[in-house]
Amino acid sequence: MSAEPTPVDDVVGRWSPDDLGVEGSVLEVVTAPAAVLSTEGEEVDPTDPEVVQLAADLVATMRVSPGCVGLAAPQVGVGARVFCVDVSAHPKTRSHHGTFVLCNAVVLESSRNEKAREGCMSVPDFTGDVKRASRLTVTGRLPGTGEEVTVTAEAFEARALQHEIDHCSGLLFLDRVAGAHAVHPRKTYL
Repeated sequence: MSAEPTPVDDVVGRWSPDDLGVEGSVLEVVTAPAAVLSTEGEEVDPTDPEVVQLAADLVATMRVSPGCVGLAAPQVGVGARVFCVDVSAHPKTRSHHGTFVLCNAVVLESSRNEKAREGCMSVPDFTGDVKRASRLTVTGRLPGTGEEVTVTAEAFEARALQHEIDHCSGLLFLDRVAGAHAVHPRKTYL
């Protein structure tokens, strides 16, 4: 029996998609080799109503996608630096901030790289072994208010943040693997 992951009590941990004030729509997820996935996303104005709607749409799409713990704007065909994350229900999670969306996120500090297997909705047939920092601090802005926030994450949540920030920079996890030996066919379970 494993312990429940611990929610973090800070500005991001108390944020809710309800704070956006709009309903999200489920969008189609694009897959590689779509050009938007390899193009660096544009910085956005987090108070722009279109960005607020995009944030709500990302959360709605993530929530209906089994096993999904994060989704970036390029994955729904939008070349913008916006993503959502929610690792709270994942078995590998130690601590988490719940569901949140960040705009224009940048990694401030990272430490201790660890290798682990990653998958991606935009690369549905493969997983890969990727080295990522096991602890990092990120800054970004909340959609709607534009408030600047700092998120310190560890373990699985830190990995998810780096994966989504990579999407916003035009990178897939396949760009981070050590070589073909580190790419694996995705296992499907009935």
